[in-house]
Amino acid sequence: MSLPSKITAVVKRLKKGGAKAALADSTDVTSAGEPGVTATDLLAKRPPISVALAAKDGARFLVEQVVSILPQLTASDELIISVDPSEDDTLELARALAETTSGAAAPRFTVLEGPGRTIAANFEQALRACTNEIIFLADQDDIWLEDKVSTILKAFARSDALLICHDAAIVDEHLNLLELSYFSWHKSHGGLVRSVLRNSYVGCCLALRRELLNAALPFPPNIPMHDQWLGCLAERFRRTLFLESPLILYRRHSANSTSDRHAGLKQMLGWRAALLKALIKRKSPQRPRGPRKGIE
Repeated sequence: MSLPSKITAVVKRLKKGGAKAALADSTDVTSAGEPGVTATDLLAKRPPISVALAAKDGARFLVEQVVSILPQLTASDELIISVDPSEDDTLELARALAETTSGAAAPRFTVLEGPGRTIAANFEQALRACTNEIIFLADQDDIWLEDKVSTILKAFARSDALLICHDAAIVDEHLNLLELSYFSWHKSHGGLVRSVLRNSYVGCCLALRRELLNAALPFPPNIPMHDQWLGCLAERFRRTLFLESPLILYRRHSANSTSDRHAGLKQMLGWRAALLKALIKRKSPQRPRGPRKGIE
């Protein structure tokens, strides 16, 4: 099945039966490029991962996102949700999802009360709670496609990248397809200077190694966004990888935490000055000993 057809099929299943119906068979699909190898086989042999999800006022879409993530996780994995103070019942809903995710094959599911400051601070708290070597970032309102984890882990196994940024299909709040490629729409590509001036790293499309996380923590004050900080830090050490495979449905709606509106010129200059200062000061990540982990 071609990529546009695959994305369209997922959207149709979601609209017809919701997230559970659309993704119920996600552990039985055949892995692309490996005839006869199922996602279940890959789950059994891959390294454990962590997923860091930051939420606020996200009750409307949180269930769909979590349901799209869980089939790709094993008992060795963990899902960390940090919930900032919200006007809806996001925290209660996240706790209910954690309580109903149990059993021998279930991942560790932790819900934290967020710091209530910025998006970056909320993600920092979730990332600090992660314990595995490979960490995925997730927003509260997107939908993971069924081969996201396996595709990212294969890419890590075949490169020394500290950070991987994958493409996404853009949908609206009702899952109507807007763009097949976020990269094409945003004109995303790597490069430190470009990434400082215009961020190409969207957090919900990022996965990173622990060595980058160790170097990135604590997040510097006054940085524009957590994803730009992680992307620029990896760019500084020339160890980034862009995957032109849409691996999520990136939902855009009026309540998105990240919008198309820009800050004023003075604020933008201040953010970039703080970002450059932090990049210069931060030390190089320490390479771990032993072989890289991933799916070969």
